[in-house]
Amino acid sequence: QVGQVFLYFQWDSLLLEAGFLAVLVAPLRLLSWGALAWRPHDSVTFWLVRWLLFRLMFASGVVKLTSRCPTWWGLTALTYHYETQCIPTPAAWFAHQLPVSFQKFSVVATYIIEIAVPVLFFAPIRRLRLFAFYSQVLLQVLIILTGNYNFFNMLTIVLASSLLDEEHVGRWTGRSRRRNTGSWPPSLGSFLSTLLELSTYSLLLYWSIQYFGLEINWEKRLLESKVAFTYHEFRMWLRAVTLPLVGLAFLSLSWEILAAMYQCVMGGDTPGCCGVAEGGIAAGRDTGRVWWSRVGRLDPGAVWSRGLVMGAGSIRGGLSPSTTTGWGRLDRAAWGEGPGEIEFMYKPGNMSRAPPVVAPHQPRLDWQMWFAALGHHSSSPWFSSFVHRLLQGQEDVIRLVQVDESQYPFSARPPVYIRAQLYKYWFTSSAEGSDSWWRRQRVQEFFPTVSLGDPTLENLLNQHGLKDKTLARRPLTTVLPRVLQSLRRLCRPLPGPTILWSLYLVVATACLLRALRRQRRGGTPPTRHKGPRRGEPADRGGAEKNGHVRRREPQEKGESRACGGTEGCGDGRGDGRHGTKRKK
Repeated sequence: QVGQVFLYFQWDSLLLEAGFLAVLVAPLRLLSWGALAWRPHDSVTFWLVRWLLFRLMFASGVVKLTSRCPTWWGLTALTYHYETQCIPTPAAWFAHQLPVSFQKFSVVATYIIEIAVPVLFFAPIRRLRLFAFYSQVLLQVLIILTGNYNFFNMLTIVLASSLLDEEHVGRWTGRSRRRNTGSWPPSLGSFLSTLLELSTYSLLLYWSIQYFGLEINWEKRLLESKVAFTYHEFRMWLRAVTLPLVGLAFLSLSWEILAAMYQCVMGGDTPGCCGVAEGGIAAGRDTGRVWWSRVGRLDPGAVWSRGLVMGAGSIRGGLSPSTTTGWGRLDRAAWGEGPGEIEFMYKPGNMSRAPPVVAPHQPRLDWQMWFAALGHHSSSPWFSSFVHRLLQGQEDVIRLVQVDESQYPFSARPPVYIRAQLYKYWFTSSAEGSDSWWRRQRVQEFFPTVSLGDPTLENLLNQHGLKDKTLARRPLTTVLPRVLQSLRRLCRPLPGPTILWSLYLVVATACLLRALRRQRRGGTPPTRHKGPRRGEPADRGGAEKNGHVRRREPQEKGESRACGGTEGCGDGRGDGRHGTKRKK
């Protein structure tokens, strides 16, 4: 609410909801650090993370079709997506050059992973859940490689980790517990489990071919695809599966609650049973309330219930309902009187500059510039204030445009006039053989030429209530404001991605050192060879060891009696160079 439009992205709400669930799933134990004992109701609270992941992915896939966007229905969305997204990566240029048939098949795969596969999140078979996990990770990794969507994809992968179990994670950490493979022939349960798993894969393949018209064209040697159902049929299917999906979620939740209560009773943990009850009530309330909040836009009967929970501000719909434009991307270039065009750090501007890699950092100003280009400047009141601050030469605003002063053309003195032009951008083609990444064409003027005190600019600022106001600032007498100001001054010369990756490396290094320290403490010390106690005869070859009698061979010539030859000496050479007994 404080950041308003700059912090009103859907992944910000996702981070808020995931952060709230993290309080229940992984509470910070300050007083008992390292006491990470498993509790029976952990599985119930952890189920909420899986439910959040299901709502996110299923709604993201459904909303693409309910939006009636012709590019999603025509399976051509990815032919525009890579160049029309806000901040593409260099890999997006190469992905844009792929054949259209491959782009269409990629859209089909996206539908399958986002709509069909999330049902397997609650499958009772472990291998089906692992298949769903790796499907989601594959999709998110491909998005990370081709687009800068800040922390969203990494957060989704973290949520997808709720599909794993201790055995599978143990294989990554080297602490796996081997399952009992069983004997041949397999048991009836194992046979039915394998049969159900193969049937699930077969149905996924059959429905994909049936509903998306997958067919191999042998003459052209390509895979053809098309949507083989109508919008009305999809709406009817959606209403038919809504209630069964809710029932499936409640069955999965009930199983987790009953299993946790059984473990509490068998373990005699009465407080743990209270935790199971509280977690079950919270999970049931979250399941019913939030599910209908998602389906509210799909079913008119749930609109009233959806309106009750939307006021919380932590619940959003699906992502990517439609592509940006039918051809090319819209963007602005700000011009000032004097040196020329104002270059932003991340968004496309200079056609010869390669797209950057900034994830998990999100340049909020660059993203808002992308959204503002989709409409008139009056629909983005902040842009008038942005132009006003550039004319004033406000340092904090300029650093949002360029951290390096040498890259900002008006670092010496603020511009006298500023105007904004609207351009359409396209990726260059590999057939062109150009050294540029982009090509662009001017469309129209986005913001008129203004200066400080210009009546047009003053009217816009007054209209939106953005006129300068003198605010009384309290002196920095407390510790927290001083610390924050010092940190801000320290980080000011560095770009956002550098700061974030530095923090991540520090955390990763701390976790690595902690793991090495724990491994060193928990490792078994090397076995030591204990010599005979005082008063006991030494073993001269006839003693019994591990149930076997060792025979003492006759001493070779030159073997040291004090050392004991190959038995008393660690090197076993028996060369007589050791004058006294040595402990191993």
